[in-house]
Amino acid sequence: MRLTAELPRCAWPGTDPLYLEYHDTEWGVAERDDRALFEMLLLEGFQAGLSWITILRKRENFRRAFDGFEPEKIARYTPKKIERLMADEGIVRNRLKCEGAVLSARAWLQMMEEGPGFSKHLWGFVGGKPIVNHLKKGDPAPAETEISRALSKDLKTRGFKFVGPTIVYAFMQAVGMVNDHAVTCFRHPEFKKRT
Repeated sequence: MRLTAELPRCAWPGTDPLYLEYHDTEWGVAERDDRALFEMLLLEGFQAGLSWITILRKRENFRRAFDGFEPEKIARYTPKKIERLMADEGIVRNRLKCEGAVLSARAWLQMMEEGPGFSKHLWGFVGGKPIVNHLKKGDPAPAETEISRALSKDLKTRGFKFVGPTIVYAFMQAVGMVNDHAVTCFRHPEFKKRT
């Protein structure tokens, strides 16, 4: 299927080309790579209180500033590195979020060391496969769910920061643990069955 502006989509990306690209190719795609999941979790944390398009526009700057989101490097950030991040106009300069990224990287490394791995652990909360919701166009997705609350609690006890239930639910949507594409959107499995 060729991606065009005329395709039936969810309402939220509007007409912004970057948002449309993200919606059409990334949001809701089942991600199982440990590092890619770590990157998205950190980005969702930085998004708290802001719009997601702000983070999308700064994503490459974040990747540069945070060493490609390599947890091994981030876990060793010093106060001097945090000060450099705070001076970087290309990212969201929030000290608590920058310091939280370091603590989350350390928690990620511990999870990877202890097993079964970050991806397998996260996906275990949804039984290993995406939850497919059936929202109509314009229906609001939930801000959080019982599963996002449980996963949030789990991550917090492991030392992750900026992983409240709302952030975790947005993360679950982004990485395809939950499919919240509207049933009328070309990205929803129900739509695909009808075409």
